[in-house]
Amino acid sequence: MATARLYTPSGEEKGTVDLPGWAFDSPINRHVMWEAVKNFLANQRLGTRMVKNRKLVSGGGKKPWAQKKTGRARAGTTRSPLWVGGARAFGGQHQNHKYELPKKIRRLAVRSALSLKARQEQVAVLTEMPLGEIKTREVYQVLRNLGLNERKTLIVLAEHDEKVLRATRNLPRVRTATFTDLNTYHVLHSDRLVLLKSTVDRMIQAEVQS
Repeated sequence: MATARLYTPSGEEKGTVDLPGWAFDSPINRHVMWEAVKNFLANQRLGTRMVKNRKLVSGGGKKPWAQKKTGRARAGTTRSPLWVGGARAFGGQHQNHKYELPKKIRRLAVRSALSLKARQEQVAVLTEMPLGEIKTREVYQVLRNLGLNERKTLIVLAEHDEKVLRATRNLPRVRTATFTDLNTYHVLHSDRLVLLKSTVDRMIQAEVQS
């Protein structure tokens, strides 16, 4: 069974915690993780490139000169890509790069990523996140006590917590998500995963209910 070290907000180690096997002790499927990361990055693309083709360039409705007997090359419009001020040949257009992966593939990829982090000992469990009020410096101090203030850290919550989200959004290397909203890219992109003890309990409970 996968385990992780348990820490207090002051950085004191309090032993280890058993991690839920359905999430952190799964077979690692690298191809599925690659597919999930590729899907995530593709869905972030805006595809907003746009140049004018012959249909979009204004003017050029009249043939500039007769077809024959002028000594010049044939021309049907002044908006041809061959002319100055004309259209762009084979120019880029708006494109939607988004596509969906099957739900089972997405879940398998996330479990593979979590299991990989557990085997690399990059998972830590925090007893609590002590926030008396919404202060970024309090979260920063906790991460500093854990030695993670200079690392890309993903904090995994049991449920949506507006106070934690607002306290971490100005920390450039910190990302926060609930365990039900994890995606493969963010798990693999982080140097460390920090789970709250309540998150581990909820994940174990979810395993029992399923």
